[in-house]
Amino acid sequence: MTTFFLIRHAAHPELDRVLIGRMGGVRLGELGRSQARRLAECLERERITAVQSSPRERASETAAPIAQRAGLPFAIVSALDEIEFGEWTGQPFTALKHDARWIRWNTARAASRPPGGETMHELELRVMRHLQALHATDPNGRIVLVSHAEVIRAAILHCLDMSLDDFARIDVAPATVSTIAFDHHGGCVVDLNQKVTL
Repeated sequence: MTTFFLIRHAAHPELDRVLIGRMGGVRLGELGRSQARRLAECLERERITAVQSSPRERASETAAPIAQRAGLPFAIVSALDEIEFGEWTGQPFTALKHDARWIRWNTARAASRPPGGETMHELELRVMRHLQALHATDPNGRIVLVSHAEVIRAAILHCLDMSLDDFARIDVAPATVSTIAFDHHGGCVVDLNQKVTL
């Protein structure tokens, strides 16, 4: 059985203000760096065998201390990248709340697509293919995957056999750990949204 520790990146200064998406140059703030160090301390006892990260800076800066503490390198993996939000990337949430497409995205997630972006079904497919491939190559691994809220939600919803429209029922806060045990039958959610204390 492969154990996946799905970690949402730690806090950055634009959190809850701007839809960052795949914007470049977004780095962890002071709080985020403290959260990343604390995650590394907490995960040290988990006998981690591999660490992977989304290409986004905020994710790799979260992964780096975890990998260092575990004595491992970490790999940048495109399958863990943030969902592509297209035209919405970089928009303040205050501006998006009046966009009818944004309202639909947040009420009918399974049937919506961000303008110029990626659907939740496409996201679900890429992340689950990645988990399946990792399980096939490392069936007894204990693998840290540092990613983003929607990526983790897609994996959790899939494993729970829930609709993508139920996304709001799955809380994925910054610097939290959600754990999936994965075998040839699929994934089982072991733990969800576990917060670290500073």
